[in-house]
Amino acid sequence: GHIPCGLICHPDKEHVLYPLGCTVVIQDLDSKKQTFLHGHSNNVSCVVVSRNGVYVASGQVTFMGFKADIILWDFQKKELLARLSLHKGKIEGLAFSPNSLYLVSLGGQDDGSVVVWHVGKREAVCGSPASARSAGSATVVVCSSCRDEMFVTAGNGTIRVWELDLANRKIRPTECQTGQLRRVITGVKMADDDNYFYVGTSSGDVLKMNTNNKLMTDYGPQKEKFSSGVTALFLLKTGDLIVGTGGGIVALCKGSNYKVMKKIQVQGAVTSLTCRGQGHQFFVGTNECQIYRINYAAFKEELIAACHNEAVQDIVFPLGTSDLFATCSKNDIRVWHTPENRELLRIIIPNVTCHAIEFMRDGKSIISAWNDGKIRAFTPETGRLMYVINHAHSLGVTAIAATSDCKRIISGGGEGQMRVWEIGERTHKLGEVLKEHVSAVSCIKIKKDDRECVTASLDGTCIIWDIVRFIRKQMILANTLFKCVCYHPEEYQIITSGTDRRIGYWEVFDGSAIREVEGSVSGSVNGMDITSDGAYFVTGGDDHLVKLWDYNEGAVTHVGVGHSGNITRLKICPGNKYIVSVSADGAILLWKYPDLH
Repeated sequence: GHIPCGLICHPDKEHVLYPLGCTVVIQDLDSKKQTFLHGHSNNVSCVVVSRNGVYVASGQVTFMGFKADIILWDFQKKELLARLSLHKGKIEGLAFSPNSLYLVSLGGQDDGSVVVWHVGKREAVCGSPASARSAGSATVVVCSSCRDEMFVTAGNGTIRVWELDLANRKIRPTECQTGQLRRVITGVKMADDDNYFYVGTSSGDVLKMNTNNKLMTDYGPQKEKFSSGVTALFLLKTGDLIVGTGGGIVALCKGSNYKVMKKIQVQGAVTSLTCRGQGHQFFVGTNECQIYRINYAAFKEELIAACHNEAVQDIVFPLGTSDLFATCSKNDIRVWHTPENRELLRIIIPNVTCHAIEFMRDGKSIISAWNDGKIRAFTPETGRLMYVINHAHSLGVTAIAATSDCKRIISGGGEGQMRVWEIGERTHKLGEVLKEHVSAVSCIKIKKDDRECVTASLDGTCIIWDIVRFIRKQMILANTLFKCVCYHPEEYQIITSGTDRRIGYWEVFDGSAIREVEGSVSGSVNGMDITSDGAYFVTGGDDHLVKLWDYNEGAVTHVGVGHSGNITRLKICPGNKYIVSVSADGAILLWKYPDLH
């Protein structure tokens, strides 16, 4: 949600497009079915659709000094047509000319050039530095509404109208004069007849520029500027404007005097405004990962999609049902309904990160581990806070698990301690402290009979504990930071993994190694889960791949490609219908569990 103009309604009025990490998502508005455009090697920084709806173009960021690709896609076939690479570092903006003859691209501030590409020949026509040396960098590019040869770039203290001279392969800029005003431009919208265009600024006003004499005709609102700047602009057929602001206000303004006629408040700063059809309905995207649908007549917002806007730390299913699951992130815990892919509940605790969550076996509470050192329990239906255990750990609570009789919680902290809490009807007290690990505990799993548990830690040890007598039974040492551990359902073996990318099988009885397999070619393995019969398990990690393994063979049977951030955790749902994986870019992906028979 933080990419400017990232949410686009397709001209066919049936699909919306938006970037998610390295992929571009195309979603059908009615059936909610999604298709993905894979091809970028790093995060997508801008996306644009041609006016006839045939082409989609997307640009990406890359590392300093490396070429950043623009990819041209065929919308109907959903396939890659061409890679256009000239810019370095980042593609700041893209625009198709009105008849889809040319694609204009703007490089980021380390690149600073504007390039015109011929769409049919898939090659660059010409390029030029985007802004004068005296001015700031350009961040926005918009093509004219009628002529293929004209476009506008704007940015920090600069507005330029460009003309393409195809015969000499040159583009020629004309600087626009804004008089005494100095502005940082955040968005540009062309009028349908090309005679003028509007620019939104970070100061919270809108300037109207004349395209022919390159002068500012007027600006407004003069008195009550929009707080936190204008972040998105949209021009209606009536000549009125719809303005989105950094303060989360969507306002309908009169075209003549910029007076606000109607306004609504949404959550997060508005980053996209896009209309469906003639503008009777439009969509708003915000940087808190919310998508709203607004009917122009009623001017009321309706939330149609939401997700985490920070890294997702954990995912968990309640016992015996695959219809619900909970995820946690910075600021919040959310409960989702799997069949409809929608959010049922959001529990917000501002400015703290939830590291781990668990549903109690009786389904009466969700327990959660937070980095402010507290364990919080909530009701799963309403999200009401039931109790808090303060100062549970000194360096934040990093892992949590509950016994199947729901009478005890075992938590692990950033300092490496394990603590057992006795949970009564109205009381909760510290039962035992187990000090062995010297670094953060990353994962805790408890045996079905509640007599034994295993903890994995970043200090390179996994410890099997007797939680009746509270002593250490076995210790497993490896040259790695353990990220995850699982009991085999028959509980005579455990599997572990971590930053050395190896999956280890260990004997529970004496802690001896059975075997090791290479879990990933690059990057640590952060999450694993095993099926209820113990025949298969899944892993995910920094290589962005979800892998399904045969437990006995120790071999990969299926690979899922789709994430564009590091996978932090993943789970197989009860009943083996789905695999749900969550990642550091805030995405939650549902996978169909493969048919193995």
